[in-house]
Amino acid sequence: MLVSSNELTALLKRVFEGMGYPVGSYEDAASLVKWLQVHGEQGFGELQRALPYVADRQRPAVQLLAEESQTLLFDCFGRSALNCLPSIVELAASKVLEQGCVTLKVRNCHNRKFILKLLVDCARQGISGLAYWQNGKQPVSEHVASIAAGAAYPAYSEALLEHASAAATQTLTLLLSTHLDLLGQLRAGAGRRSGYRQVSPEQFAQAGQGALEGGMDIAIELWQQLNQLAAAVLVENSEQSRSGAGGR
Repeated sequence: MLVSSNELTALLKRVFEGMGYPVGSYEDAASLVKWLQVHGEQGFGELQRALPYVADRQRPAVQLLAEESQTLLFDCFGRSALNCLPSIVELAASKVLEQGCVTLKVRNCHNRKFILKLLVDCARQGISGLAYWQNGKQPVSEHVASIAAGAAYPAYSEALLEHASAAATQTLTLLLSTHLDLLGQLRAGAGRRSGYRQVSPEQFAQAGQGALEGGMDIAIELWQQLNQLAAAVLVENSEQSRSGAGGR
């Protein structure tokens, strides 16, 4: 079925609100999913993979393990990027604007592809960024995303790594700078690597325009699942209303 951009935004906000995300956080999470889907990077698929991690309140809170002048190290304890990366990148961006350059490492973080939208947010603040992570075990896939300060879209590539050991600790490495151009260049021969795919800023722009004009296709099963999650907001609000009324 086809849904519009506005329909998707409204539903995703209700979904994350229903999962207990506070105001601001559920809007951030919705925007990360929507950006991937609108720009042709399977935001719905990433969301499905994220569901086991997005509402797990039993996991410890995100912890800042180390902070030096130009380095930050966080542990997300197996949380999804949807409920930890926006606040982490916001902190890193504030430090970059103060001192010019920051290296950020985030451990034990799932669904790191959502960093693409956060790179766009950084670029709007005059910050260039380069992100690197690996996924999987056999085979391991390598992911690189970069954006220039002031740019509207990033460049992104993924490739399978032959003879690589399993990707460890679900780590994301992010370099942010206000005075270096971090728009990554493809390595020689990269196009011949197994499973290689590159998405240019122009391709992101074209995909976004197409989705806004023609809508986005979503499986009916997923649409129903998301609506069931969003219904938790109505149930909780109704219960709170009844409880409040009875307490007067």
